[in-house]
Amino acid sequence: MRLPPLPTPAPIDVPSRVVGDRPTQLTKPITISPYDPAWPARFRREEARIRAALGTKALAVDHVGSTAVPGLAAKDRVDIDLIVADPADEDAYVPALADAGYRLATREPYWYEHRCLWDANHDVNLHVFGPDCDEHLRHLILRDWLRAHPGDRDRYEAAKREAAAASPMSMNGYVAGKAGVILDILRRAGLS
Repeated sequence: MRLPPLPTPAPIDVPSRVVGDRPTQLTKPITISPYDPAWPARFRREEARIRAALGTKALAVDHVGSTAVPGLAAKDRVDIDLIVADPADEDAYVPALADAGYRLATREPYWYEHRCLWDANHDVNLHVFGPDCDEHLRHLILRDWLRAHPGDRDRYEAAKREAAAASPMSMNGYVAGKAGVILDILRRAGLS
């Protein structure tokens, strides 16, 4: 796997990324749950649903994020990276995923053409990227590093808990609060 560069900050003035009628702010506090050994099985069920809906259009379907790391506490929401030929070509995959029970919730063309779909209960974040996307590679590298390095896994968990306590009603605050630890871990994993 090629090593992507470290992420660059997102643009300051971006258009609304919200799609449809989903809330623009959190409606309940961010909570970090102990690791649930059922998370991998939930991923496998979702992976089967995604592959059944898209067939060969699903170039890759990967369990990423904290729920993909055994022993790591996380928000009780499975993150999945779906790789398609062109995320901007929503007609090629969104209708089939909608028929399978997902809805387009986020559109960020300025950030690797990222799209995010949610299932009905928002138990899943289905992130859509294109082939060889730097962000997808970073997700895999971080996941694999945390699986192999328990000390960094524990340090990341502590940062997540601190960020959730400091910004319980702000996803932006939560993400910013753990960003420094993520960048440090990615550097340790070889990114520059």
